[in-house]
Amino acid sequence: MIAAIFNDIDLMIMLVGALVGIASSLVGTFLVLRGSSMLSDAIGHSIVFGIVVVWLLTHQSSGPWQILGAALTGLLTVFLTELLVNTQRVKKDAAIGLVFPVLFSLGILLINLYANDVHVDAHTVLLGEIGFIWLDTLNIGGVEVPRALLTMSGMTLVNAIFILVFYKELKLATFDAALARALGFAPGVLFYALLLLTSGTAVAAFDAVGAVLFVAFVIVPPSAAWLLTDRLERMFLYGILISIASSILGYQLAVLWDVSIGGMMAVMTGVFLALAFLFGPRHGMLALWYQRRHQRALNDSRTLAVHLFNHEDGPEQAVENVTQALRDHLRWADSRAQQVVERARHKQLIVQQGSQLKLTPAGRQLAREILEPSRQPSGNMPQ
Repeated sequence: MIAAIFNDIDLMIMLVGALVGIASSLVGTFLVLRGSSMLSDAIGHSIVFGIVVVWLLTHQSSGPWQILGAALTGLLTVFLTELLVNTQRVKKDAAIGLVFPVLFSLGILLINLYANDVHVDAHTVLLGEIGFIWLDTLNIGGVEVPRALLTMSGMTLVNAIFILVFYKELKLATFDAALARALGFAPGVLFYALLLLTSGTAVAAFDAVGAVLFVAFVIVPPSAAWLLTDRLERMFLYGILISIASSILGYQLAVLWDVSIGGMMAVMTGVFLALAFLFGPRHGMLALWYQRRHQRALNDSRTLAVHLFNHEDGPEQAVENVTQALRDHLRWADSRAQQVVERARHKQLIVQQGSQLKLTPAGRQLAREILEPSRQPSGNMPQ
């Protein structure tokens, strides 16, 4: 039964894709929250330099030495970026754009000069081919297990353990680095450790899915999760679920339409981001539209209450506290004036007697809260 599971090519491809997504989104969540998500793109390209250097030194195109070399290259990318930023001559985004093309170009040159006949090439690093992971296996207990599955399982476990162990420190360093530094948590060290894991994840994933899909998984699922919730724990959960769903649906659609598997997985992360952008409960476009609409309706009700209160029991009440006055003095269109009056009646802020609009005790209290807030009891805010 176990052998049958590992021999299921479709399942292995989806599982490896999901593991890449989970491992990437775990570290990517903190990068997105710190506003440093594009460092993953820089790392994803610059690790080519580290991979080639390690091959030149060890003649190994995979394994722990490659992960270590790429991770150190990722740290070098960040170090050089920070070095440029600290000169105060370029901004951070420009520094990233200066550093990683240099390292990436050096990697490509070294490949062309010294590794042209070896299975280390730019196409493999950038795009990969997740559909072929079942061809590279290790025999474990008589069962052929895809090497990429073992590598990504290990990387996912390492990332998860790191975040669980240093969760409080990472959270504090992300949202309040000054306080974390004052408490002795060394936010800079934590950030570099996070980037070290990001680099390790990139090189662990590149042979299967390539740097492009890795970058998509690092940035897009956490970004979509951020649109869905403001709680960090839920961001991790939503990011993981989006990664898994993108891998499964991406593979199924790629097979159905006979297109790139990795490309379709990346597209699905974008689909989930678009859905979160539109329908997110707090930051989605529809939610923001509803909030603005609700706030406008609330402001209209308050304006009506204040207008009626200012002219209540005065000599001009008969001409001011009518719907026509709302059109003339507040410059409201007929439809808007009618809607505001109906809404205020529904909320029992006013009553209408003939053409006259009169405040109820609740409407009068609302007007007083706006005009005389200092006289209101503490904590009694307008609704």
